Amino acid sequence: MLTQPTIEKLHSMKLTAMAKAFASQMQCPDMTQLSFEERFGLIVDYQMTDLENRRMQNRLKNAKLRLSACIEDLDFKQSRGMDRSTVMSLAGNQWVKSHHNILVTGKTGAGKSYLACALAQKACRDGHSAFYQRVPRLLQDIGVSRHDGRYNKLMNQVVKCEVLILDDLLISPLSREEQKELLEIVEERYDRKATIVTSQLPVKAWHDAMQDPTLADAILDRLVHNAYKIELDGTDSMRRKRTTLDQKTKPVTE
Repeated sequence: MLTQPTIEKLHSMKLTAMAKAFASQMQCPDMTQLSFEERFGLIVDYQMTDLENRRMQNRLKNAKLRLSACIEDLDFKQSRGMDRSTVMSLAGNQWVKSHHNILVTGKTGAGKSYLACALAQKACRDGHSAFYQRVPRLLQDIGVSRHDGRYNKLMNQVVKCEVLILDDLLISPLSREEQKELLEIVEERYDRKATIVTSQLPVKAWHDAMQDPTLADAILDRLVHNAYKIELDGTDSMRRKRTTLDQKTKPVTE
């Protein structure tokens, strides 16, 4: 049997992984001991695995996560209030399927953004879409998009992703117009999608950091209801610790 024409046809149909698996089987004498059904099943499995990997890479690319973080790299040895059992339970992504929120608070450098990105990265690996945005930049971009025709596209991306990270909420006080934009987002996502919010302020201080108390009530009602709360207690900046570690491990050059 001429295998090259078959391989070329597989490539032409963009079944490159299947073509690679078929070629590999033809070069492995032990494969002849398997039945046709078994060999064909292995080829299909190889193609499916490749497809799933490419889909996952696309989800991670579209998520635009600020940090290359993953659950497996989280450091639970630091006294930062990060409970291993809670985080590992969240890593199962039931909160995503149930459309719940996660609120992560703590001082600057405590690892809020890293934890948020790690949870979103795990969600992407498990087949869910995600999108990362710093709140100040997002609100600014929404304002600009209303004038350059990108508004609907941007809002669809923000509203429809399965996991939205709103990083650095209330790093500065929100104006009434910014509150209205934020309310539009959380209203559209409430009980439909999952959201991770990080903030240096404790949740109890969020209301006072917003100008309009009525809008603040509406925003917090949709964010805090059915939300998991993680408060990181570390006093030492994780950024400083990573910088110190890098300096210790960096090779000395003259």
